[in-house]
This record gives sequence, C-alpha cells and structure tokens, in this order.
Amino acid sequence: MTSFEIALSGLAVLLSLLALRIPVAVAMLLVGMGGYAAIAGILPLINYAKTAPYWRFASYDLSVIPMFLLMSQFAGKAGLSKALFNAANTFLGHRRGGVAMAAIGGCAGFGAICGSSLATAATMGQVALPELRRYNYSGALATGALAAGGTLGILIPPSVVLVIFAISVEANIVTMFQAALIPGLMAAAGYIITIFLYVRIKPEAGPVGPRSGRAKRILALIETWPVLLIFVVVIGGIYVGVFTPTEGAAVGAFGTGIIAVWRGGLRWQGFIDCLAGTASSTAMIFLILLGADFFNAFLGLSRMPLELAEVIGASTLSPMVILMLILVFYLLLGCVMDSLAMILLTVPVFWPIIAGLDFGLPEDDLKMWFGIIVLIVVEVGLITPPVGLNVFVINSMAKGVKLKETFIGVLPFLASDLVRIILLILFPTLTLALPHVLK
Repeated sequence: MTSFEIALSGLAVLLSLLALRIPVAVAMLLVGMGGYAAIAGILPLINYAKTAPYWRFASYDLSVIPMFLLMSQFAGKAGLSKALFNAANTFLGHRRGGVAMAAIGGCAGFGAICGSSLATAATMGQVALPELRRYNYSGALATGALAAGGTLGILIPPSVVLVIFAISVEANIVTMFQAALIPGLMAAAGYIITIFLYVRIKPEAGPVGPRSGRAKRILALIETWPVLLIFVVVIGGIYVGVFTPTEGAAVGAFGTGIIAVWRGGLRWQGFIDCLAGTASSTAMIFLILLGADFFNAFLGLSRMPLELAEVIGASTLSPMVILMLILVFYLLLGCVMDSLAMILLTVPVFWPIIAGLDFGLPEDDLKMWFGIIVLIVVEVGLITPPVGLNVFVINSMAKGVKLKETFIGVLPFLASDLVRIILLILFPTLTLALPHVLK
C-alpha cells in the first residue's frame, strides 16, 4: 500500500472506532501510532514517542486552557450566572418570550467568562429552567433556547476550542479572540430575534411575565458588576495588549476566585472541587491533544493533506464551492462527534486545502475568517441531531420534556445559525473588522 492509501485506511479505521464509542483520544492515539509504524517502522515510532509528549505539553500557549477552565469553575461558584439571568430578566421578562430572551442574554454574559459550551448550557439551565417553567413556557422553546444559548460559550471569548484551533494553525490567539467577538454578538442577537419571531407565530409558547420597576432593574444591574469587571479586565486587557492570553486567563481565574469567596459561594471544599474539576477537564483535553499529535504526525508522514490540497487546487471547482463542501462535511461530522475532536481531527487535513486556495485574503486574515466559520459550524453540531450534546444536557435537566420536543425546539435556532454563516462567508469584514481596528 502507498502512504496515501495507508492514510485513507487509517481514517476509515478511526471513524469505525469512534462509531464503536471508543474514546476519541484513544482512537486517535491507536490509529496514529499504527499508521506511523506502518509508514516509517517501529523504531522511528518509538523515537517519536520519546519526545512528542514533552514537546506537545511543554507549549506555553497550552497553559491558557487550565486557567480558563478554572475561571469557569470559580464563576459557577460565584453565582454569576444567576445575577446575569436576573438582570436580563428584569429588562425583558415582561415581553412575550422575554424570559427565554433573558436566558440567551445570560448565556452570552456567562460565555464571556466561561469558554465552555457545555458548562454554559448546564449552568444557565439550572438558573433559567425553573423560571421558564414558572411562567409556563413550552418545553420546546424553553429547552431549545437554552441548548442554543449554551453554544455561545464556545464562540464568545474566551473559548477553549478557539485556543486549540489557533494553536493547530499557528494563529495568534489574541487576534482570534478579537475576530470572534462580533460573530458572537451576532449569534446572541440572532437567537433573540428567533425567539421574537417564534412567539409571534406561537404566542402561547412564551407568555408575558410581570414588569420590573426601575429600582429592581438598577439593583439587578449592580449585581452584574463582577462579570463586567472580569470581562473588561481580562478580555479587554488581552485585546489591547496589556496581557498575553495566558496572563489574562490567570488574572481572570484569580479575580473570579476572589469574587466567589467574597460572595460566599466558595469555601475550602468548593475550592478543592474546582481544582478537581479543572484537573479532570484539562487531563481530558490534553489526552485528546496527545492522540491528535500522533494522528497528525501519521498524516504528515503520509503527505495526504498536501496531496489532497494539490488535487483540489488543480480542480476546476471555485474556492467558495470547496469551502461549502468542507462546511457540509463539518455539519455531517458534527452529528456524531464533539467539537474539540472535530477541530483536532479535521483542521490538519482541511487547513492546507484552504491555505492553497485564493480567497483574496492574506494568510493571517484567512486563518481568522476560516477559523470563526469553522467554530460556528462546530457550534451548530452541539445542537444538531442525533448527538447534539447541548440538547442532551438541557433535556436531562428538564423533567417531563421529551428529547424529540427539545430537538424540535432548536430547529428555529439552527435556521438563525445558517443565516449567520451565510453572512460571515459573504462579508469577511464582519469577522476581520475588529482585529484590523485593534492592530
């Protein structure tokens, strides 16, 4: 077999292992090591295995991941999600569908200090679901809105998956964060508009709540000052160059921890739980990174990504058609695979193809534009059947709501995502404007 054929066989074996529910890290590690040995031999594999883990985990850029994860853990203990939801609810709750809109606003705010989609969905679900039930929102709208709103955690900076993408294509993490902000705000606005239209068609799905007085609104806004402070200090500091991403994440974790202690949500046992949760999540991510490193080394030896890029570059297909085909593949893959695994598995194959095409953008701009579009498509996978991890998380918390009902509830939000993807593809300036302004 040629190296290219071995690589194709390796991909088929990997997908088969994933279909058998083998953990993605183990599957990539096994296929990567087996493919490497098949092409180069056992001794070169052993030599590579001696040094690869050290060089992978000695990367300074990776230290940003546990810091952002710890910040997310502390934010949950600080009760910031409840403060965000209450503030949004005082302004929107009296409108039809307003409590669901408030849930989206809370998800956007919590995503700005979290970086994890599942954590955002689970945390805001605990806060918002009781209120949505209290006002007799339909199960489809309540769970659909929260499942979709949770995806904002993966897009609005900081984002762990965005950090992984930036490292994978050797992009600047700061500019990737900058590029994600406007599309993230577009996502939140699109979801709120979706709810507005939803309750116009089905008024009974989102009943009107009581109007809050001015004093209550002011008090609710005051309660959100820690979130605003953390976002301005951390993300603002990263954007304008005061901090590196790692320094900003460390400052954010420390500040969020202090706020959690001050608000009474973090005691010694809670602190230990936060460290344990961070260590567990970090270990999972790093094990996937190690598996991806071996798998990518195997693909590099096979030259399959480069050969595919050459073949596609020589084809008569336009760059935009090729991009569309890649995005459709991402949508299909998102039905059966989680976001981090998708990024690590596909970017080494697809990025050389995209980099070899002429989209009329400099390479750094192309990384940002392609990365944000991919991130959004990956985000869509979190609410797409039959897997839809966010859907499962929210549905498990919503007693009495059938899984089918939740999947029906996310369909309007998927339509909103499709519109946003089209806009970002047609108008790259929406992604690139902020990084260019802050240069």
